[in-house]
Amino acid sequence: MMNFINRLKDIFSIEELKNKILLTIGLIAVYRFMAAVPLPGIDPLQLSALKESTSGGLLGLLNAFTGGAFARASVMALGIMPYISASIVVQLMGIAVPYLQKLQKDGESGRKKITQITRWLTIGITLVQAPTYITAIKTQFGLGPEAFLVSGATFWISSIIILTAGTIFAMWLGERITDKGVGNGISLLITVGIIANFPAAFLQEFVAKTTNAGAGG
Repeated sequence: MMNFINRLKDIFSIEELKNKILLTIGLIAVYRFMAAVPLPGIDPLQLSALKESTSGGLLGLLNAFTGGAFARASVMALGIMPYISASIVVQLMGIAVPYLQKLQKDGESGRKKITQITRWLTIGITLVQAPTYITAIKTQFGLGPEAFLVSGATFWISSIIILTAGTIFAMWLGERITDKGVGNGISLLITVGIIANFPAAFLQEFVAKTTNAGAGG
């Protein structure tokens, strides 16, 4: 334990490293705060059905990657996943598209152009996924009409814009952590999101086992 404390003291004695760590913690805190903010027009007290519907399977995995934001109908509900999808698409296209192959060989300038292409593709993917997500929460995940405080085109347009802005903001946070923080910003956001679900999962498992033990006794 003392060795661990001494290592922490050594780390924070280096001014540049300390600033990077504090910046990273701050940006992650902002991301986690935003993940808890529901979309305008949705009653957060009515989201229990959505949480139950996304507790397992593929939806549960997606919810874990977004740090629970998917099940909260959060402004960060799509998280960083559209950016990851865009990155994969660009990498695969780099095998077959001559223009991207040329950019990959152009060094730093080519890398910047590929990053810009990835960003625009992220926006395109989000604009497709956002209305799909809204349709799902309105028709498939058990939310009743009382969960929606606003309806019609106003809710659809505002939600699509906000979900797209949320993904762009998450992408920006990840890039800032990579450039100014400790690095690997996108991976850190995903990791922290997954870890954030552990306490609730452990508590739920403990309560379930305690209840079963009490019923059995």
